[in-house]
Amino acid sequence: MRGCLKSRGTVVQRKKALLLDDLCILTIRFHGSHIHDDLLFIAILLTGFHGLLRLGEMTFPDDASIRDWRKVTKQSSLLVCPTSYEFLLPGHKGDKTFEGNRVIIRALCSALDPCPLFSQYLSSRDRLFPASSPLWLTSSGCVPNRSFFLSRFHLFFPKSFAGASLRSGGATLLAMQGTPAPVIRAMGRWSSDAWEVYIRTHPSVLQALLHRR
Repeated sequence: MRGCLKSRGTVVQRKKALLLDDLCILTIRFHGSHIHDDLLFIAILLTGFHGLLRLGEMTFPDDASIRDWRKVTKQSSLLVCPTSYEFLLPGHKGDKTFEGNRVIIRALCSALDPCPLFSQYLSSRDRLFPASSPLWLTSSGCVPNRSFFLSRFHLFFPKSFAGASLRSGGATLLAMQGTPAPVIRAMGRWSSDAWEVYIRTHPSVLQALLHRR
């Protein structure tokens, strides 16, 4: 089997991780925008990055036949505090008990603070669709699909970046800040050490995480 993999195997093509500089470019670009879909895009981007969320946990698949309303985050589960906002993620790949998980996004003392831009999106959403259930809604009142996000995302980044870049970028940032491995694993709702493949920086960062264990 090893010989077969060695002779027939191909290089794994992983998408690049977003960096803080990348987020800074987009935060500046959309700061002050009053266009609802722009606010939705940047809110999804920052929430996915800091919450270690999969893009599919905030958007619908493009294929309508596999969409599952049970996995849609409800606005009623949202709790906004002065220094954070949180909501219930009703279902995801690692949720074996179907209990859901609370995702908490905390405020930052920097220009990349996700809370102000999320608040702008939420104000626009509640003004346009006060009676709608889903938290994430486009200007047409629909749950955004994957193409909605990626079509805007690729206006700024090449195809080497994709939806997984949010999750891998957030995990990489936490690792570089010295966050313990069990905390990263719990925040990202990973059921195994598979999250370590998301660390896209110098191997010394991964070595530091292993040493902390």
